Amino acid sequence: MKGLITKSTGSWYQVLEQETGRFFEARIRGKFKLIKTRLTNPLAVGDRVEFSLEQDEVAWITKIEPKKNYLIRKSVNLSKEAHIIASNIDIACFIYTLRFPETSLGFLDRFLACCEAYNIKPLILFNKMDVLSSDDKEIVQNIEALYQNIGYQTLEISSYSRLNLEILQGIIKDQVSVFFGHSGSGKSTLVNALQPDLNLKTSEISSSQLKGKHTTTFAQMHFWDFGGSVIDTPGVREFAMIDVEKEEIQHYFPEIFRVGRDCKFHNCMHINEPKCAVLNQLETGEIEETRYMTYLKLMEEAEENTAQ
Repeated sequence: MKGLITKSTGSWYQVLEQETGRFFEARIRGKFKLIKTRLTNPLAVGDRVEFSLEQDEVAWITKIEPKKNYLIRKSVNLSKEAHIIASNIDIACFIYTLRFPETSLGFLDRFLACCEAYNIKPLILFNKMDVLSSDDKEIVQNIEALYQNIGYQTLEISSYSRLNLEILQGIIKDQVSVFFGHSGSGKSTLVNALQPDLNLKTSEISSSQLKGKHTTTFAQMHFWDFGGSVIDTPGVREFAMIDVEKEEIQHYFPEIFRVGRDCKFHNCMHINEPKCAVLNQLETGEIEETRYMTYLKLMEEAEENTAQ
């Protein structure tokens, strides 16, 4: 039998049988956990699998189909390992909030680099526009212009005023999408605004720390009435890349890769080499310093991982 993983709690899975549309509680055979990898989980929401049914109607997953792509995060307790958040994604939506909670550009840049590395189309959603002052809106528009100039698609939205939600529906219709962002950035609220009958649990921002509370504790796929599906994920604190060489990192920053073709040396790493076109544009402000700092950080991590 063939199915689609639609929920993962870490200890068990929900699998949707494709032919009948029935859901089954599923377990995984221990042999999958022996796959040589630094990933803590062999299966994720969005994976296509083969399974067999026991007499008690519990499904046992017998085969995992190859993944088209995936996004991963650093494991909370195992810093050297990573956890697949979702697989086989058509479009990954990053929910950016300037306030309540504040989202760092470094976090956004790491997400975008991961999308580039694993061949996933990103969409940057600037959320909670209805609660921003005119000065804050100007800051958002400047950030938006920066990423649009690099080549990324952006959209200003609000779940409460319904700003641009119809446009967003048109973008994600008939796609497998996934919503990412800090806890409290409004992922579940946005899902509810796009399809109210889902009634996903939401929570207020902590007023003392201006950080969101975790309301989604495991990944789950929901199906849109207007076509397609969304994978709702727990708040992610840090994205990760595995099996990536430091020489590859510049490929995941489109503006650095483009400008790097003009460097004097074809193997320039854009750190301290002479006649480096990237460093020149960094100096003139044509390459954003926050993105360059994320580039250096990812280079460091790739080097550390190679040395292990």
